[in-house]
Amino acid sequence: MRNRGQRLLLWYSLLILWCLLPLSTLARPFVLVLSQDDLKDAASDQPDDLSADDWDEFDSDSKPDDELDPGSWRPVFEPDSSTPAPSGTDPVADATYYSGLRKMVGAMSEEEGDPGMMERAVSEIEAAAGGGHPHAQSAMGFLYSMGMAREKNRAKGFLYHTFASDGGNLQFPFDLIVFNSALNLPFSAIKASIWGSKSNNLMHEKAVKLYAELAEVAVNSFLISKDSPVIEPVRIHSGAEENKEALRKSKGEKDEDFQILEYQAQKGNAGAMYKIGIFYYFGLRGLRRDHTKALSWFLKAVDKGEPRSMEVLGEIYARGAGVERNYTKALEWLRLASRQQLYSAYNGMGYLYVKGHGVENKNYTKAKEYFEKAAENEEPGGYYNLGVLYLKGIGVGVKRDVKQACKYFIMAANAGQPKAFYQLAKMFHTGVGLKKNLPMATALYKLVAERGPWSSLSRWALESYLKGDVGKAFLLYSRMAELGYEVAQSNAAWILDKYEERSMCMGESGFCTDSERHNRAHTLWWQASEQGNEHAALLIGDAYYYGRGTERDYDRAAEAYMHAKSQSNAQAMFNLGYMHEHGQGLPLDLHLAKRYYDQALEIDPAAKLPVTLALASLWIRKNHAKSFLVDIIDSLPEVRPKVEAWVENVVMEEGNATILTLFVCLLTVLYLRERQRRHAVAAAGDVAPQDQPNELGAPMEVRDLRR
Repeated sequence: MRNRGQRLLLWYSLLILWCLLPLSTLARPFVLVLSQDDLKDAASDQPDDLSADDWDEFDSDSKPDDELDPGSWRPVFEPDSSTPAPSGTDPVADATYYSGLRKMVGAMSEEEGDPGMMERAVSEIEAAAGGGHPHAQSAMGFLYSMGMAREKNRAKGFLYHTFASDGGNLQFPFDLIVFNSALNLPFSAIKASIWGSKSNNLMHEKAVKLYAELAEVAVNSFLISKDSPVIEPVRIHSGAEENKEALRKSKGEKDEDFQILEYQAQKGNAGAMYKIGIFYYFGLRGLRRDHTKALSWFLKAVDKGEPRSMEVLGEIYARGAGVERNYTKALEWLRLASRQQLYSAYNGMGYLYVKGHGVENKNYTKAKEYFEKAAENEEPGGYYNLGVLYLKGIGVGVKRDVKQACKYFIMAANAGQPKAFYQLAKMFHTGVGLKKNLPMATALYKLVAERGPWSSLSRWALESYLKGDVGKAFLLYSRMAELGYEVAQSNAAWILDKYEERSMCMGESGFCTDSERHNRAHTLWWQASEQGNEHAALLIGDAYYYGRGTERDYDRAAEAYMHAKSQSNAQAMFNLGYMHEHGQGLPLDLHLAKRYYDQALEIDPAAKLPVTLALASLWIRKNHAKSFLVDIIDSLPEVRPKVEAWVENVVMEEGNATILTLFVCLLTVLYLRERQRRHAVAAAGDVAPQDQPNELGAPMEVRDLRR
């Protein structure tokens, strides 16, 4: 991805965000510029009920991540876990729902699939949903939206998800709020209709409310002293091929690199101990989250004097993750880490003084000193915490100053602090300090929400794929795709294209027909392309250009290629040059065609051969426009499919291929025999050169070589 330039507006007028939709390595970034118009005189609109109790969303009685995770599929994939049933639901409905869920996963997991079991599963889930079970309603919303065992009906899906959300389920797909009934519109038209129309305020109100709830849960899971690592879904493909390197690194304890790291830790390497502890604490690199193992490795590391492990132990005791919560111990570990010049630990210490945890009394002055120490050492958490102090006017001598708070939040956000995004989202949402902007608030809330503790679906999907259970992986990636994760959308689409019938794709009745599978893959690729996936945009362009799974539409193909081209995709540039050369979906313009061909070669030197041929075609078309050569060039696209069909149906047929192979072998033998005969004749028939004078002018003696 290209980095956009930064420029100064106001104090820190540039806030760099990663993406408008899910975080992804291929996602398109956007830049939020805060101008004077975004700010407002906050003296008259500050609420009076702000206090230290509303410091942030880390609750003193915060729940473990397993309870925060709204997936509710854990009892199926981790039956030994102690995840409680959804509160306030009927035990009978719970049993019916989980029975149907297990059958649905089983139907997709069978070697040959079982549409009958899928139908029975959906009937049970539907019965639980009819009884008001929120997770069952969410599952039915997913099934109707995808067209699995029920007719594809996004309106019904939206309705089920709305009921589920009202019942406390947090899995509400963003695209059903914003992109409902607009999925097949061009990107620019969608943006214009969503972000520019007053009639969509109701959708934004709903979206911002839902994502505010998700973001609040996500903030609950963040560390108090420093930024938590981003746990992103693994992209199982790289372009059209399997991403073997990423899959290799996701094998958990079977990964060779992990085994080497574990060996180093066992030999006493403190840094390796800390890394393994982090892997287990957050569930990274394909490992199951295990706080007990993490605690064990952190304790071994601190025995070696490893300061980062001291800080994490402070987090563990403050949160009660795998141990009994003990704020006094938390403060001790954080203080030890700070003495080792680990400045992020000052944030945790300041937080405990704000809350009065592990200390005799709340001490805002002491907390401010710690936050300032962190900020002086360019620690993002320090900027964030100082921003909250000024936003809420907490502490002796600290006056409420929204402009100063906004300055600190922007500094923290530029350094990637997710809590700063959350505070800016709240300011855009409520209109406190910043002008009310619901679309921006929704985007920022969503960015924070996707860093929450709900990586379980992705982990289970990856585990299933690595075990060869493609159907189960496809089901889980489809569920994540509906929730708006770009990586899951592209993974699910890639599985459909790569494995076809083996993907166990379930349609309205039974397995997906070819048409249903193509349409579903097309929809998934389209959703991924809208979130900046250039490979997906390229495939969408190809689908519209060739009419694969949809009607041929050169205009939409050109728009999709433009989308991929904006991310420096050489193939998209070449395709745009071709369309300009032939006037397909774009104006006939040979100069622009040449420009695109040249750009494709600049981006990818491997494109030299096709670009050279394309430039030769342009030269012929420009200088011999009325010659038969142009007709031949224009006929090539029609000839190529016929040649490919002939090769596939005639040449590659088993019997014909055998005969052709024998014929080629015979020709090779005859050629080698002829070559050998000619060499023998040449050797036997060599004639000595005629007498020529030597250097002294006398004739050379010629001897008969046959004697």
